[in-house]
Amino acid sequence: MAGLPQISEAELKVMKIVWEHAPISTNDITERLTVSTSWSPKTIQTLIKRLVTKKVLSYEKQGRVFIYTPLVSEKDYVSQESRSFLQRFYDGHISSMLSAYIQEEKLSKDDLDELRSLLAARSVSEKGGK
Repeated sequence: MAGLPQISEAELKVMKIVWEHAPISTNDITERLTVSTSWSPKTIQTLIKRLVTKKVLSYEKQGRVFIYTPLVSEKDYVSQESRSFLQRFYDGHISSMLSAYIQEEKLSKDDLDELRSLLAARSVSEKGGK
């Protein structure tokens, strides 16, 4: 899905709560975020309103309560951000990114083993699909 709106780091914290618990009320979002942040309820409500304006969240009024659901899936958002990161820093080449991480020793042995396993599984599935 191309062209998703930019989401700030603060807005992303709200979205993570919504993605995990949707449908969710304003009060439940506020409750969860006041435990993990120092934000006031007013700040959280402002972030929610921004996300609605950006058409990332929708809401339904049930009595006196607003219930929010995401209009953008977490998978679509993460996919767009990953592509954007690769494009901005590595000209769209994941091999360049991995090479940079490996050369800077930012990948642990466990990370490398997991990558090998993922690549081996992908290779097997591609052979089976041909």
